[in-house]
Amino acid sequence: MARICKLTGKGPIKGNIIWRSGKAKKSGGIGTHVTAITKRRFFPNLHRMRVLIDGEVRYVRVAAKAIKRGLVTRPPKRTWKKEATAAAKA
Repeated sequence: MARICKLTGKGPIKGNIIWRSGKAKKSGGIGTHVTAITKRRFFPNLHRMRVLIDGEVRYVRVAAKAIKRGLVTRPPKRTWKKEATAAAKA
């Protein structure tokens, strides 16, 4: 499954891990030096939650930023019980 937010379209971004060795100059050393650079990916903070989209309740993967901004409309709480409707139909 793709790690993409359904509302904002936010996805993974490329980056680097930079390995350094040595002691910083302000700590009394001769400075730090880069010894290796390796590739890495930064993933968005996705949450799987129930969302109301076009009158339908669906499970959607949404970024935490979208939830904080208020882009998500949550469905109303259920007030009925499953047993009650099953007994009414029978």
